[in-house]
Amino acid sequence: MTTKAYGAHAADKPVEAIAIERRAPGANDVQIDIAYCGVCHSDLHTVRSEWPGTLYPCVPGHEIVGHVSAVGGAVSGFKVGDVVGVGCLVDSCGECGACHDHLEQFCEKGMIGTYNGPTPDAPGHTLGGYSQRIVVDQGFVLHVRHPVEQLAAVAPLLCAGITTYSPLRHWNAGPGKKVGVVGIGGLGHMGLKIAHAMGAHVVAFTTSESKREEALKLGADEVVNSREAGQMQAHAGSFDFILDTVAAPHNLDAFTGLLKRDGTLCLVGAPASPHPSPSVMGLIFGRKSIAGSLIGGIAETQEMLDFCAEHGIVADIEMIAARDIEPSYERMLKSDVKYRFVIDAATM
Repeated sequence: MTTKAYGAHAADKPVEAIAIERRAPGANDVQIDIAYCGVCHSDLHTVRSEWPGTLYPCVPGHEIVGHVSAVGGAVSGFKVGDVVGVGCLVDSCGECGACHDHLEQFCEKGMIGTYNGPTPDAPGHTLGGYSQRIVVDQGFVLHVRHPVEQLAAVAPLLCAGITTYSPLRHWNAGPGKKVGVVGIGGLGHMGLKIAHAMGAHVVAFTTSESKREEALKLGADEVVNSREAGQMQAHAGSFDFILDTVAAPHNLDAFTGLLKRDGTLCLVGAPASPHPSPSVMGLIFGRKSIAGSLIGGIAETQEMLDFCAEHGIVADIEMIAARDIEPSYERMLKSDVKYRFVIDAATM
């Protein structure tokens, strides 16, 4: 099937309208008419070859919400008309230990990303959600149970939502736990909402005093300006878990010093250059940990979507037309968005 899409033909070429081919649905496939697709910073990194290995033409997009328009004969969990989502992965080996543990994001043979991953379909790599239609194996399609009027704001949950939900869930954020969220942006604003809904005492860290009121509205119980030594010192040794969403190099010691014994600082932001080396002594005295987390597996992503539907959680978004993808990239680089762009696929 020929499908309208937006993609780039080279790192120095703009994202523009192109035509791509999608396979006809096989026995296990779900065909989805895309309604909305979120714009992630990963899209920009990939399409401009800021991360190595970009394959062209590159059609980004891994925060997809739409409606099922066809199913293969062996599909049992979905029917035409269902509201569904597709996140950051569309296949994995299904055989390794990670896949058996429902952690497909850590597939030992390499999970297949929704775009720029190897596939037998033309052109030899996956093409993502900046398009009108996509065909995905039923094992990587998710049910969306939010009200129809929230569907555009659900799209970023498929990346930003699960990227923050997974570590909060893994490190048992909840009642009786003091949880910090560093950075109030596309990831951080979701971390605040989700940690609050889990019942934790939530502290937002920001370098911008102007974001204080916004952080409180998003679910923070307290807000700390991380540039103010007195405010930081007041929380020394008190956190069970801190989720660091900042994608720029910064001093991690400032946050490991806030952890309790056995506390964890978890990094989900991916800076282009390394953080300064943390102090080993600061970790040894307190048995503290610095950890990392990726997205979640399919089962956990479905759990996240259901949790967010139950608690009325969606992303704060700005809707854009497909023709405005390139300007949205430039605005994203300036942090000029609160907090995620979402493409209206009808504008394609």
